[in-house]
Amino acid sequence: MYEFLKNIHRRWIFLLMFLCVAIPILLEAQFPEKATGLAEAVFNEIEALEEGAPVLLAFDFDPASEGELGPMATAFVRHCCEKKVKMYFMALWPVGPQMIDDNIRDVIEADFPELHYGEDYVNLGFKSGMEGVIKVVVTDLRQLYTTDSFGTSVDEIPMMKDVENVQHMDLIINVSAGYAGTKEWVQYAVTPFPDEIRLVAGCTGVQAPLLYPYIPQQLPGLLGAIKGAAEYEKLVMDKYGGDNPPGRYLEGQRRMGPQLVAHLLMITLIIVGNWVYFTGQKREATR
Repeated sequence: MYEFLKNIHRRWIFLLMFLCVAIPILLEAQFPEKATGLAEAVFNEIEALEEGAPVLLAFDFDPASEGELGPMATAFVRHCCEKKVKMYFMALWPVGPQMIDDNIRDVIEADFPELHYGEDYVNLGFKSGMEGVIKVVVTDLRQLYTTDSFGTSVDEIPMMKDVENVQHMDLIINVSAGYAGTKEWVQYAVTPFPDEIRLVAGCTGVQAPLLYPYIPQQLPGLLGAIKGAAEYEKLVMDKYGGDNPPGRYLEGQRRMGPQLVAHLLMITLIIVGNWVYFTGQKREATR
């Protein structure tokens, strides 16, 4: 066994990894998810909102990070629709509006046709300037957003009537793939106005460790990568999904299948590799 494992060609390892990823995808394997405290905190923040509460959804990500962030963005929109809050969409990333449009089409228009644009949700679109945009909208949103993403004056949109700045929002939900994103919302929105602005977020795995120092004071809850998305998705679906929810609301849990199996393989290979190494060292020492 030692000689076999010592001399095994790397191509067999690549094949094993391919199978560990491909088979769960083909079988659409799903494994039980148990929500952590951070996911429950995000869920509870949104669950505590009253009907008609204004909520800002900032989608600061692009198609490159959709694999991690798409499922949580979909779950956020579904949860907000179920709570019947007023949804204000915006983006600091140039491709963010595409992510907003996808969720409006796939969630609001598909499953909540009773919600009307301009009365229940509005798409303010993208503004360039990164954190500069945040610095402005926390005090004077209309200085930058004079129209929505379709060019309609905000004065003609009913749900914009009393909105002067982000401090008017009961909650900010940010989906972030990097700069500018959650860190900048914390620094330039929550920190200057800790009593007026509350923020929860979802982010990529590499970004999450940079945000942990802000928990729980400036950031009550955080979803980290596809794992966090799957946990929050389960909480939302357990309460609002019914017996047979559409597959688009289970993407986070489905994408966790190949990741879990691949991680188990990696752990196994590390253990086997160390056993081969130390066994070889012992054999060398006894010669």
